[in-house]
Amino acid sequence: MKQVLIAYSTTDGHTRTICERIAHRLEARGLPARVCPVAACGEADIESSEAIVLGASIRYGKHQPEVAAFVARHRAALLARPAALFSVNVVARKPAKDRPETNPYYQKLLRQLGWQPTLGEVFAGRIDYPRLGPLDRGMIRFIMWLTKGPTDPSRCHEFTDWQRVDEFAGRVAGLLGRA
Repeated sequence: MKQVLIAYSTTDGHTRTICERIAHRLEARGLPARVCPVAACGEADIESSEAIVLGASIRYGKHQPEVAAFVARHRAALLARPAALFSVNVVARKPAKDRPETNPYYQKLLRQLGWQPTLGEVFAGRIDYPRLGPLDRGMIRFIMWLTKGPTDPSRCHEFTDWQRVDEFAGRVAGLLGRA
């Protein structure tokens, strides 16, 4: 049986954690899944996949360039099989920006990629202030202050709705008849 490839780009590791959760949920439905960074996914990974899930994190309003490179390099494969795309960003913590159609970063990414996935989603990420360097901590605290987000630098603020992650995994499984 072929696998579901879950490729990701992450800044602080949280997107990888979300991908691992999706893989676990798919495997519970009998769908083997392989999780790998986009830079490490080779042609064999692509060819052995019956579906591809791409997770992209954001920092300072931008997705990492390796996401666009992955899509450009594997466009034919992404168009030939069910493919899903999700963005992880802290803006998605706000109710008016927590859906693919209302999240400005997800919409910007779609325009940049020139690709429409079979399935799309956005997840609110986390801010792990204690793990950030002084410059990032200060910049992100300022951005959070401007946007009325959490600014306590002594703790990690996680916004991810894990039930939504699980539901997304179910929708991915549904693309392959395993809902």
